[in-house]
Amino acid sequence: MPFVIYVLGLGIFAQGTSEFMLSGVMPSIAQDLDIPLTSAGMLVSAFAIGMLVGAPLMSLVTLKMPRRAALVGFQLVFIAAHVGAALVPHFGFLLVMRVLSAMAYAGFWAMASVAAISLVDADKQGRAMGVVVSGLSVATIIGVPGGTLLAQHAGWEAAFWAVAAMTAVSTIALLIALPGGRDTTRAQPRLATELRSLMQPRLWVAYATTALTVAAQFAIFSYLGALLEDVTGLSTGLVPLVLGLYGVGAFIGLTIGGRVADRAPFTLLLVGMAAFIVAATALAVTAHVAWVTVALVVLLGAANFGVTPAVNARVFSILGETRTLGGAVNIAAFNVGIAVAPVASGLVINTGLGLAGTAWIGAAFGVAHMGSVLLDRHLTRRHEAGTEEPTTVSELEHAPAAT
Repeated sequence: MPFVIYVLGLGIFAQGTSEFMLSGVMPSIAQDLDIPLTSAGMLVSAFAIGMLVGAPLMSLVTLKMPRRAALVGFQLVFIAAHVGAALVPHFGFLLVMRVLSAMAYAGFWAMASVAAISLVDADKQGRAMGVVVSGLSVATIIGVPGGTLLAQHAGWEAAFWAVAAMTAVSTIALLIALPGGRDTTRAQPRLATELRSLMQPRLWVAYATTALTVAAQFAIFSYLGALLEDVTGLSTGLVPLVLGLYGVGAFIGLTIGGRVADRAPFTLLLVGMAAFIVAATALAVTAHVAWVTVALVVLLGAANFGVTPAVNARVFSILGETRTLGGAVNIAAFNVGIAVAPVASGLVINTGLGLAGTAWIGAAFGVAHMGSVLLDRHLTRRHEAGTEEPTTVSELEHAPAAT
């Protein structure tokens, strides 16, 4: 793998820590700002909405910009938003800063994904995406527990300062690893061609798979810190450790998934999510048993992150070379799942099922994911057999005109 791909993973780690650490930081924010926990959960949805809007919007705005300038610019905005949030501890302002930082993160992630795919051969794209996304698993291993500990002992603002500092380090590393000057790795994309690349039914099924995969994860993960304390009965000091174990599982899953995604994407998507559904169902029933819950947390991280390289590989294999806007829409789909999941879980928490009910919601999203994958596989087989109407950009351009 080119070294710059690992640097892009470092950037995802720094910024992804902010996205994932809210699971452990939310109780501190709720207490400090004197708001209900479910209201603090709106910060997760606000971040997701910012990414949902920001991914395609930032891709369009920076379509002709040099890749290095755009990536660094996104990181600088992200840093500024976190510094602002730490300096002005007001819930309304915090919501705005979450949206702003998410838009910058979405732009960085979309461009980083395209860069990683562009720098390797087609048979290594899943692995390259696995390296980039591994930044998220490292965030759950190190960043999330670290952010939780900072919030518990120094206030949630300290966690935001730490994220800003880590992002600054990753920005410097990117400036070193990706020199300025003429960007020879980036073909100049055309807006019309990028828009036409979205005219593929299979692509939107793959986007649905992306959204459902993430919804299954965040339905549980958004409130996992609270579940571990209130249902499992773990002490506050043990929660960061267990969240770190979730990240260990995620790293294991990404390592395996990254090596399998290019060879057998559909098998990985189905088997991995089946394992997630089993683990989520078991968690819903046994969340009060500490040792079982800890084991299931590791399995949940491994299963969900294990399918992630295949989720991304499916989208980019359909897009082909017109991947800038289409890749950004995939990031938006990712955040549709993040935005919907906490809301759905929040509704369940207020019923008799309580926090353990979030696992049932995660399992339900997992079942929907499998339906989406099966539909994608069916459409792909029809496409490969030549029984579909022309749908790709190349096919649309060369198809005979209707008479």
